[in-house]
This record gives sequence, C-alpha cells and structure tokens, in this order.
Amino acid sequence: MASTDNRGEPPKPAEASPELVEETTPEATAGPEAGAGPEEAEEVTRLRQQLEEKTREAQENYDRLLRCAAEMENLKKRLEKERVEVVQFANENLCKELLPVLDNLERALENGRQFEAPTGLMEGLELVYQNFLKILGKYGVTPIDSVGQPFDPAIHHAVMEEEAPELADQTVTRELQKGYLMQTRLLRPAMVVVARNPNQPKEKVDLKV
Repeated sequence: MASTDNRGEPPKPAEASPELVEETTPEATAGPEAGAGPEEAEEVTRLRQQLEEKTREAQENYDRLLRCAAEMENLKKRLEKERVEVVQFANENLCKELLPVLDNLERALENGRQFEAPTGLMEGLELVYQNFLKILGKYGVTPIDSVGQPFDPAIHHAVMEEEAPELADQTVTRELQKGYLMQTRLLRPAMVVVARNPNQPKEKVDLKV
C-alpha cells in the first residue's frame, strides 16, 4: 500500500536537476561546430585556410631546399673539375713558350745529319733533345703523329696541297712544324702538307696562310 503524506495524497516524483538536463541536451553532444554561431564558424574556416597556406609554404620551402642542395652538389662537381684542370694545365703557357726551343733543336739535328756534323756533337744534341721531350712529357705534352695520317682539321693546320696519286686523298704527306697535345688539349696544331689525288673524290681543305 502506497504511502501518503499527512493529507493522504501520494508523493509527486522528483524533478530532474537543471545541471543534468543541460548536460544531456543534443547541443552538448553534437560537437562544437554543430551549435557554433556564425562567428565561431568563420573562425574555424579562417584557421583551416591558414593551415592550408602554411602546409603549402612548407612544401614550397622543402622543394626549394632540394633545388638548393642539387645546385650545391653541381657546384662542388664543377669546382672540382676546374681544380683538376688548373692542376693539369697550370704550366700550359710555359710549355707552349718552350716549343720553339724544341723546334730549333730538331732543326739542329736535321742540319747536323745533312752536313755530317761530328758524332760527339750529334750525340750531345740528341741527348738534349730527348731530355727536353722527357721533361715536357712529365707535364702531359706529347707530339702529334701526323705523316701518313688522314688530315684532321682539329689537330692539323694545312698550308699547302701536293699531287700524290699513290696516296689516298687528304693524307698528310709532310710535316712542316710538329704539333703537340697537352693531356687531351691541343697545345699547338701541326703545320702539314696534304696529298691531292686527282683520281679520288676530293673534299675541300681549308688552307691556312
């Protein structure tokens, strides 16, 4: 039997606490954006835009860093190549200045053989000449082998042509001045005479005066 108060009426059920009602409202469980006002929504949009901008800036900076690193690597390789070339060709001008001295030694040997110079003198000249070549060889200077070779405008300096039916056209027949290489670089071209064979098709040779 239900209890009654002093007036004989059953008690009324207890009302929910205002704090509990507020905690269980849909607005409280739907997240901050669901019940956010226009100002809050604008703030969220602005923050998202800033995040996208910063992300894009970070990617651009990263790409720029990669390009700078690649450029630095290429610069290091180029500087190393230039350093090696400086070491290899540091004495290029000096060696080039010494070539006329070597030419004079060759002429002295040729004249000595032609006029039958004393053996002692010829041996001395030959020794000096060979030592000269040896010293230049230490710096990568080597003579160009021209006679009997096809004319090559990269290393030969043609000064005249002469008929030579027994040779292939544009073959070097004589060497008026020896040419030299320094490593792979042309130090001085060889001054040569080239064959002209009238029985073969001829390519025009640029004769230098």
